[in-house]
Amino acid sequence: MSTLSTKKSSLDLFNPTEDHLALRESVASFAEREMDEQAKENDENETFNTMLFKRLGSELGIFGITVPEADGGHGLDPLAAVIIHEEMSRFDPGFTLSYLAHEVLFVNNFFYSSNPSQRSRYLSKVITGEWIGGMGMTEPGAGTDVLGMTTNAVKKGDRYIINGVKQYITNGSIGQVFLLYTKLEKSSKKMTSFVIESSYKGFSVGKKEEKMGMRSSPTTQLVFEDMEVPEENLLGLENGAVTHMMRNLEIERVTLAAQSLGIARRCIDIMCDYTIRHREAFGKKLMEFGQIQRMVAESYADYQAARALVYHVASELGPDVRNSLGAASAKLVATQMAERVSRNAIQVLGGYGYCREYPVERLHRDAILLSIGGGTNEAMQKNIASDLKKLWSE
Repeated sequence: MSTLSTKKSSLDLFNPTEDHLALRESVASFAEREMDEQAKENDENETFNTMLFKRLGSELGIFGITVPEADGGHGLDPLAAVIIHEEMSRFDPGFTLSYLAHEVLFVNNFFYSSNPSQRSRYLSKVITGEWIGGMGMTEPGAGTDVLGMTTNAVKKGDRYIINGVKQYITNGSIGQVFLLYTKLEKSSKKMTSFVIESSYKGFSVGKKEEKMGMRSSPTTQLVFEDMEVPEENLLGLENGAVTHMMRNLEIERVTLAAQSLGIARRCIDIMCDYTIRHREAFGKKLMEFGQIQRMVAESYADYQAARALVYHVASELGPDVRNSLGAASAKLVATQMAERVSRNAIQVLGGYGYCREYPVERLHRDAILLSIGGGTNEAMQKNIASDLKKLWSE
């Protein structure tokens, strides 16, 4: 049994309602039972488990978590999304990243940026898992500098003609629908977003990336060559996509932070099991040695501190509630923590940690991506400083 199991209390930051606790227990049970065994094989082969992904909808029912019940979702909050990402990332962070791209980058962003007609055409497909979604923002020459993107949309009659390339797109080779960010004028600092389908003429998938970690989640280029998009697929207003992007970045960052929590928690469980129950040296259990105690104790304390911050920030987010400072802080702290903890786990397990018999080396590789995606940690530092300057200038 995990030493880090969560118990319900009257004032529980991590499970504030019975619905949150039930969600955690359901996801944790499914993830341990169904995700753990398949993770190693899909990491080694760089393959995506499509059938398991479909079961997230058909059996677990965790698509549309932040979509109101009246629209076919669960009507839950960003904290519920954090619970899912933490629990699933204990066993397969790469697979969970594909879930994040579908559920947070597409479903949540699409719902709060779309009109009723657009929802009627797409929402049921992605909530049931019939279609897999993703988002196209990053480009070969524009990552953190998102306003430097060059993907261009030109209105012609009742259609937009789009040309450009998107880079590092999670679910790029498996998705049927994407939320795409473009510019109407290349020199503009304003963006316009569309819903696009992989079946559109002029849409193609570029090269698949060979990655250090998150290998069970496909990452590719998307290429648009005179791609025709119906005008009814414009999300919101022309030149109005920055608002959509910024609103969604905050839930993206806390769910990426939650992935870091899941990675750290699994590593701590493995360290404790290994050093307290099994491994001995010089006639004593490994946990009796001070150097080991330091790495395990600091890992546990760091995890608990980061977890409190992530859940606190998530509990205060909502579609109309912004917290750029909190989301950036949560991502910065949690992702740095996961890298330290997973590295400690490798060191504590020694040769076993470096080899693939234990999952800690995979978890460490996966953890590194989280300080890059959703805005690099350097960008988080810049954003935090900028927000603090605004607060102190008031």
